[in-house]
Amino acid sequence: MSSGTGDPAPDLARARDLDERLRGVRARISRAAAVEGRPEPELIVVTKYFPASDIRILVDLGVRDVGENRDQEAAAKATELRDLALTWHFIGQLQTNKAKSVVRYAHSVHSVDRNALIGALGKAMANEQARRAGAGLGARPDLDCFLQFALDSGAQPDQRGGALPRDAAELAEAVVGTAGLRLAGVMAVAPLGAPPAAAFQQLLTISAAVRAVEPSATAVSAGMSGDLEEAVAAGATHLRIGSDVLGPRPAVG
Repeated sequence: MSSGTGDPAPDLARARDLDERLRGVRARISRAAAVEGRPEPELIVVTKYFPASDIRILVDLGVRDVGENRDQEAAAKATELRDLALTWHFIGQLQTNKAKSVVRYAHSVHSVDRNALIGALGKAMANEQARRAGAGLGARPDLDCFLQFALDSGAQPDQRGGALPRDAAELAEAVVGTAGLRLAGVMAVAPLGAPPAAAFQQLLTISAAVRAVEPSATAVSAGMSGDLEEAVAAGATHLRIGSDVLGPRPAVG
């Protein structure tokens, strides 16, 4: 399909752009993993603010894991794209009253940071399983939970959420003790104004405390577009990459 001006149709141009960007990110991940002698982490493409049509293109390019941080937007996309084999990761700060909606589509929540949310997710999972049983549907898998921690930047307060590191064992025990939830591991965002490598090393220390409660909780969700190399070096198992794959955020009306 042509625009009539000699330029590629917008969907084809977008597909080429995403393909080029995705290849670049995958190459960075491969190089970083090779340097450290580590397995390549799982790539979660963060698609918040971008249209469902972009996700369809990404699926054609081999992407299966996508991340969203606003429930209303994520739920709408998950419904529109239910014909695709996608794994949805909720990565934003989550209000307890959104738990019922999130468990309908999300495979995992990367922002579990308080007991109240753990309780809400457990209740939502019980209700979701009951709903599915009543509708003659199969049970969904347990919800993977990543405990999010706020890391000390030593520079300025970070407002992006997360539990205190000293609460790691308590929160881990709460997830392990809640039916319908599976403790996957830990998550953090490198603090603003601080070297990400030091922050990710701190996250590994917290991960050890979580694994002392649940040895299978080995996942480490860390690293975004600007610091994926440092995250891979630290041993991240999941990377959350948005802008380097999708480009500048579209204008939000």
